[in-house]
Amino acid sequence: MTYATQGQLEDRYGTKLLGQLTDRSQPATGQVDAEVVERALLDTDATIDGYLAARYRLPIASVPKLLVDVAEAVAIYKLHRRAPDEKITADYRDAIKTLQDIAAGRQRLDLDGIEPERGNSSGSVSTSSPRVFTPERLRGFV
Repeated sequence: MTYATQGQLEDRYGTKLLGQLTDRSQPATGQVDAEVVERALLDTDATIDGYLAARYRLPIASVPKLLVDVAEAVAIYKLHRRAPDEKITADYRDAIKTLQDIAAGRQRLDLDGIEPERGNSSGSVSTSSPRVFTPERLRGFV
């Protein structure tokens, strides 16, 4: 399951742009290359899963709209072979920030009643030694 589809990318960015970004044929035909799109979507899924795994059990059964939006922004950025324009870059950075916020627990996903996994978000680990002063050892002193 991917977080976004080729159809969603075409709806958001247009078939013309997607064709320009994915057409690798010589001479260029202007057609969308579905294999190139699929590879970018799979790379995007791996990126998103890397962040989500810190808080959620994967795979996610239903994809919330927020993750579709994030996936579209990341995928279109990944499809650029040259430097993308400022809007695409800004959207990509916002998407990565959203993923970082989700991983850190600053933002939650609405996943049909599924609670995020509780983890030690501070990154610290606490350990304790066995008790030195137990009731048995203190018998006779009190």
